[in-house]
This record gives sequence, structure tokens and C-alpha cells, in this order.
Amino acid sequence: MDTKVALDLGSAIALGIAAFGSAIALGIAVASAMGAIGRQPEASNKIMTSMIIGCAFIEAITIYVLVFAFMYAGK
Repeated sequence: MDTKVALDLGSAIALGIAAFGSAIALGIAVASAMGAIGRQPEASNKIMTSMIIGCAFIEAITIYVLVFAFMYAGK
């Protein structure tokens, strides 16, 4: 196996795993936040703010993997 093929295959697999993990984590985070808002509607602003910040961090992981995949695709 050539080094370029290994990098391309590894990048694709890493991106797939990161996207799958990110989707699962986002689903859990949003479901938990909606459950918390259902239990305490008066705290919805604080819960929603925390959820949005957490979702941004979760999505950042997938974006980092995508950037690395593009970086290694050129080598």
C-alpha cells in the first residue's frame, strides 16, 4: 500500500468516525437539554446557552478532522 493511499484511507475513516461520534454526541446533548427544559422551563435560557456552547465544541472536533483530512490529501 502506498503512503498516499494510506493517508487518504485513514483520513476518510477518521472523518467518518468523527462525524458519527459528533452526531451521537449532539443528539444526546440536545435530548438532555430538552428534557431539562421540560423539567424546569424557567431555566431555559441558561440551559439553552450551555447547550449551544457545548454543541459548538462538539462540532469543532469534526471540523478539525475535516481540516486535517484536507491537509493530508495534498501530500
